[in-house]
Formats: sequence, C-alpha cells, structure tokens
Amino acid sequence: MTQIIQQTPNDAQARALLMALYNPTNDSNTANAMESQFAVMVSPFYRHLLADRPAQTLAKVHCPVLALGGSKDLQVPATGNLAATAVALKAAGNHDVTTKELPGLNHLFQTASTGSPAEYGTIEETFAPAALQLITDWVAQHTHK
Repeated sequence: MTQIIQQTPNDAQARALLMALYNPTNDSNTANAMESQFAVMVSPFYRHLLADRPAQTLAKVHCPVLALGGSKDLQVPATGNLAATAVALKAAGNHDVTTKELPGLNHLFQTASTGSPAEYGTIEETFAPAALQLITDWVAQHTHK
C-alpha cells in the first residue's frame, strides 16, 4: 500500500491500484467501503506523512526533548518509536533526551482499555493526570523552577 501511494503520483491511478490490491474480486460492497479510505490515503496530508523522514528532522533538534508514548497507542507504537527517536536525537549530538512509555495510555494519552481509535470518544478522561504530572515535572526540572 505504501509503495503504491509513494510511486503513483496520480490519485485516480493510485486508488485503482489500491482497489485491485484490496479488492481483487471487484466486490461492489468492498469497493464502496474502501473508497473513502483510499481517498484519505492519496490525500496531500497522507502523502506528506509518508514522505516524512523523522530521523532527518530529529537530527536538527538540539534542545532538551521529552518524548512520550502510550503503551496502548495503536497508531504510533510507543516502544519502537521512542527508541528510534532517542537514537536519532543522540546520534545528532543531543544528550538531553528523555523518553517514557506510559502504561495503559492510548494515542491521545487517555487511560484506555484497548487503545483502539474507536474508543477515543467513549473515554471520559481528556488527558491522563499521570501524563500531565510527568510533563509538568520535566518542564519544571528543565526550566529550574
């Protein structure tokens, strides 16, 4: 899917190739269900997201960094992404890097049961107090207040 989007600049052609990949039997119900997802996949935002190379951007960051991720984040899995972030920052000479995986939190830093995006709107908590406290403590430590 990623290769199709990156290698096919024409949106209509990319959608057709995606449809052939995900709907080889050309089922009309599947086609209707997938079309809106394919439209998102070929959007300028998504194409930009796929073209992004975070390590190159992180190499330019030389200020203290606090990188957080929730253990139940299904959109940006914390363990691998936090490790890669730390490696990229430190390789560029940034030695003030703090990474922390927060147990039980989803992509929005809410206490979650599953981490599924479908769950976001059903959780009453806006932002986990433990995450807020961690951020507060880190900022206070790094501003010497």
